[in-house]
Amino acid sequence: MANQHILISFYIFINIFSFLDLGIAISSCNGPCATLNDCAGQLICINGKCNDDPDVGTHICSGTTPPPPRSSPGSPPPPSGGTSCQPYGTLTCGGTSYPKYTCSPPVTASTAAKLTLNDFSPGGDGGDPSECDGQFHSNSESVVALSTGWYAGGSRCGKTIRITAQNGRSTTAKVVDECDSRAGCDAEHAYQPPCRNNIVDGSDAVWKALGLDENLGVVGITWSMA
Repeated sequence: MANQHILISFYIFINIFSFLDLGIAISSCNGPCATLNDCAGQLICINGKCNDDPDVGTHICSGTTPPPPRSSPGSPPPPSGGTSCQPYGTLTCGGTSYPKYTCSPPVTASTAAKLTLNDFSPGGDGGDPSECDGQFHSNSESVVALSTGWYAGGSRCGKTIRITAQNGRSTTAKVVDECDSRAGCDAEHAYQPPCRNNIVDGSDAVWKALGLDENLGVVGITWSMA
């Protein structure tokens, strides 16, 4: 009888320990979560998985890549983990199919990108007012829009980036908008196709500061957070 009591007590102890362990378990990168308290350290719960906080700018999970933007009803699914960035579909504009992305290449101290020219003023090819501040910007302002993945749900709004051209010149510019890699070919996007996932869309002032020929339209650059 004494042995039976010992076995029963041991069984109860094991079940209580298991219950407590589940109750306090926290998830690491890409682990399941329901609330912020389910994630370890500075990680936050995004779309049911623990990930870096774009507002804090942590890069614990992805090394250098910000987490995907928080999804909203009707938005495409976030990209899978890792540094690989693949399109999730296409959008056909004027008979041409363009890939759609929710991600961009990893951000480093010298991130390779393509600089394009954008008019952020009213009636310009930027379409609607800038997403970050709801305002238009003159061509004399050094401002940029970033591809959806780099825009990171607006976490880089108002931040300054440094852009370096292949001629060795560099300048800084403020992030004011998203260069949408998921949608386009409508009035909101000035009937432009979706941006590629590696675009820094700069104003006239940015191109001039870099000493670039605007007639080129697209040039290779590198950028980093200033």
